[in-house]
Amino acid sequence: MDIRPLSIEGAWVVTPRQFPDPRGVFAEGFRADHLAEAIGHTMTVKQTNLSVSVAGAVRGIHYSDVPPSQAKYVQAMSGAFLDVVVDIRVGSPTFGQHEVVHLDTVDRRAVYLSEGLGHALVCLEDGMCVYLCSEVYAPTRERGITPTDPQIALALPDGLEAILSEKDTAAPTLAQAQEQGLLPSYDDCVAYRRSLA
Repeated sequence: MDIRPLSIEGAWVVTPRQFPDPRGVFAEGFRADHLAEAIGHTMTVKQTNLSVSVAGAVRGIHYSDVPPSQAKYVQAMSGAFLDVVVDIRVGSPTFGQHEVVHLDTVDRRAVYLSEGLGHALVCLEDGMCVYLCSEVYAPTRERGITPTDPQIALALPDGLEAILSEKDTAAPTLAQAQEQGLLPSYDDCVAYRRSLA
């Protein structure tokens, strides 16, 4: 299993070794010990989510208040997706930037994003992703940034028509969320992650 940090601190891409034979393929989708080596603490999984999407579906940009927020480990079970990690942490050197990882059932990559990062998922072809989450869903702590925010400039592949929820469309822009004091601070996120070690 190869675990590589992304350009946004606190996010990693995980590529499993695959073992094909005449029966199919075997791979380890999640290894708590290997992930802990990379991130500095064990990820406790408290909830799993299944996200079944049609091509064009855009989910996010979602995040939750720190602490405790919600770290996520996201992997495609069928279809193909763009997993988007957005740095929404005020004071971060990469604040406002995002990185995209292609998730599918060929390379079987996963993305781990730590507490306080924003997350969006763009469905390229009908499919399903599974999210392993470090905390249970807590509606009062859940937040969002609109994926149409021109500051973030989330680019969709040519020919893909975005299907957005009313909630995500109505969410504030990054600048509006910052003005309203809704974004986590980089220092608080780092301190919280250190407390987990």
